[in-house]
Amino acid sequence: MREHFAQLAARYEELALTVAQPETIQDQPRFQALMREMAELEPLLAAWNDYDALLREVEATRTLLEDPGMKELAQEELDSLERRLGEQEEGLRQLLLPRDEDDERDVVMEVRAGAGGEEAALFGALLLRMYTRYAERAGFTYQLMSISESDIGGVREAVFTISGKGAFSRLKYESGVHRIQRVPTTESAGRIHTSTATVAVLPVLEDVQVDINPGDLRVDVYRSSGKGGQHVNTTDSAVRITHLPTGLVVACQNERSQLKNHETALKLLKLRLYERAREERDAAHAGQRKSQVGSGDRSERIRTYNYPQGRVTDHRIGLTLYQIEFILDGDLDPLIEPLALHERQQQLAQQG
Repeated sequence: MREHFAQLAARYEELALTVAQPETIQDQPRFQALMREMAELEPLLAAWNDYDALLREVEATRTLLEDPGMKELAQEELDSLERRLGEQEEGLRQLLLPRDEDDERDVVMEVRAGAGGEEAALFGALLLRMYTRYAERAGFTYQLMSISESDIGGVREAVFTISGKGAFSRLKYESGVHRIQRVPTTESAGRIHTSTATVAVLPVLEDVQVDINPGDLRVDVYRSSGKGGQHVNTTDSAVRITHLPTGLVVACQNERSQLKNHETALKLLKLRLYERAREERDAAHAGQRKSQVGSGDRSERIRTYNYPQGRVTDHRIGLTLYQIEFILDGDLDPLIEPLALHERQQQLAQQG
């Protein structure tokens, strides 16, 4: 470990010298990239320096054990220091875990009603509000790209972006089938109904390279409606693009201009095609995504929102919180933090 951090320190010194050169400062893209690398190294090196200082303190305390008059006090101090040393070593190991290259990216999220008819669409509306409220709480920005609403205010399908540093690192755990259990307002007998909605989370890749044959596309234009379309609902400005070879369908209606909606929809299609190709290249990842997203059937779920009991249960880690109102109002951190910790623990276990 010491050798590894010595190499990181040497790299940091090299970067510090490079960014100070006039030719580097003039080359702004390179300058920014080097500064980002330095910023990533700084917390690693600071943690190592703290650990190394504590390690020297442990070694110095051990020498006091040889003094009969100091042995008892030294042993108590040593026990405390060694506990702290173990905690810091665990922290260093976590800092050294490979990072998801997409963690800092913005995200495109898709919410689709699953099993449950109108009640599922109402659940889709609840999830859409939950994620937009979370974006507001986290200081992110969101933009609705397209939405299909039911007659009673539900959401059959919504596609939207959430932008901000680290958005994907926080929201990637939301991919999968969500299940709600509650008594619908239309249920006269007071029976609990179960409905589902499917959430997909994709990182936004600005530099995605996907070749699309224009002949493989069917482009439909239609009149925008509902949220996001209130300013353009008198003209056929909304755009729906179908990729015929794969059957993928994307739509955008949030802009007044048909041309801008077309550009945004095409960008989303490229993103989904890229994600599809990446999954096909990685069978393990494809299997994981299938298990997360699934078909939307009631039997498949990553999380259950149970209104009668006021609880939310994440089935992947067996976590239950009796905070359903807060969570549906966008307070997702009590769920996200344990999920992120679980992922780090699994990575550490795989490293041995």
